[in-house]
Amino acid sequence: MEFHDYVRVLHKNWILIVVCLLAGVGLAAAYSLIVTPKYQASTELYVSVRSGDAAVTGDLVQGTTFARQAVTSYVDVVDSAIVLDRVIEELQLDSTTAELAAQVVASSPLNTVLIDITVTDSDPERAAAIANATGANLADVVVNDLEKPEGDSPSLVKIETIQPATVPAVASSPNVFLNLVLGALIGLAIGIGIAVLRTVLDTRIHSLHDIAQVTDTPLLGGIALDPGAKKRPLIVHSDPRNPRAESFRSLRTNLQFVNIDGSPRSFVISSAGPGEGKSTTTANLAISLAETGAKVALVDGDLRMPKLAEYLGIEGGVGLTDVLIGRAEIVEVLQKWGRGHLYVLPAGRIPPNPSELLGSGAMARLLETLTSQFDYVLIDSPPLLLVTDAAVVSKLAGGAILVAASGSTKKQELAGAVRALESIGSRLLGIIVTMLPTKGPDSYSYGAYTYGVTHDGDEFDVGDALDRSGRSRG
Repeated sequence: MEFHDYVRVLHKNWILIVVCLLAGVGLAAAYSLIVTPKYQASTELYVSVRSGDAAVTGDLVQGTTFARQAVTSYVDVVDSAIVLDRVIEELQLDSTTAELAAQVVASSPLNTVLIDITVTDSDPERAAAIANATGANLADVVVNDLEKPEGDSPSLVKIETIQPATVPAVASSPNVFLNLVLGALIGLAIGIGIAVLRTVLDTRIHSLHDIAQVTDTPLLGGIALDPGAKKRPLIVHSDPRNPRAESFRSLRTNLQFVNIDGSPRSFVISSAGPGEGKSTTTANLAISLAETGAKVALVDGDLRMPKLAEYLGIEGGVGLTDVLIGRAEIVEVLQKWGRGHLYVLPAGRIPPNPSELLGSGAMARLLETLTSQFDYVLIDSPPLLLVTDAAVVSKLAGGAILVAASGSTKKQELAGAVRALESIGSRLLGIIVTMLPTKGPDSYSYGAYTYGVTHDGDEFDVGDALDRSGRSRG
């Protein structure tokens, strides 16, 4: 993933990340409120070695050196049973030696003869009392037991308290501010991790950017999501000023640059799977092309689940299948739709052998006739990954256009559809992304559009045109 990919992930999942951050702060605050406050009290001891009145400088140096070496051992004695048992008895504590040892920490600064004893307890007064009692008992154990010479001679080691422990006024833990910061950082890290993981595991197409990761086929355009598309599928006709209708006009403009090498302008429009908006896209694209005055033939090549007759509100009982089996002529089943030069060839009755009919010589002759008399021929075909119908027709047409639905089509499905076309040598001319969100990082922005100009002139008569071609009536 590149830098802009991570920015897109953060933008897309910012609500999740904020929720995790707030959850982390909330848990840290709850922990700070629930946990028992702890207080720390510290005392500091000074270790020295007695010297006689006639001591020389060398004796003093030796004594100081001995004290520095001995301090390391005395630090280890602080939390020993010989010291802490006396503290427990003296203060009448309800704890064992091991439990008290966990509360006591002793240390000595490097190259000093000082011993620092810190005690942590939930009671501030008890913490100070334990610290002072531990220091006093350490001095007594070292001087009168561990370092006491034989006989009645006094010990040369002397330990004095130079800083007694005082009752702490502020708890040492929990550190509310630190806990909140750590909670926020942990929550933020978890949120970002989940967002990245969701993006990595999500194989669906969400934007034009995802299409580019699957194939280098040109992107012809994007169609925004319309929750009411089922109620008004022909948005270009029912609401021409709708932004979604404008996206179809933009798609129309891009389509005019396809097949500039002079190949027939007949396009098979299909998708990887069902429910991706190929039929509504085909119908709206045909209407927008007819708005410019172009002669457009819209063919319902989905002989399994035809939808165009329903969307356009025309009779679909007789159509493509009747022409292919020789039961009807083209001029008898082509139906003019709207005020422009748009003619619709419905699917007709559903045959038992759709693939064979669509790949027949009759279909090839039909497309040849239509492409010779119309500026554009759009063929709505079944999904590529379900049946071979679209692939078969694409060999007879000028090329294929794939429709992919944002948030629905998976990348591997689109890649499979592209391979299905490439494997038989069909031309994939472009990809259209439908159902793009109107908000967020994957949203589709509408720019400036160039409107087609309707050509003036007489109405195009498909019957006369087919008669002139010598193919209409036998």
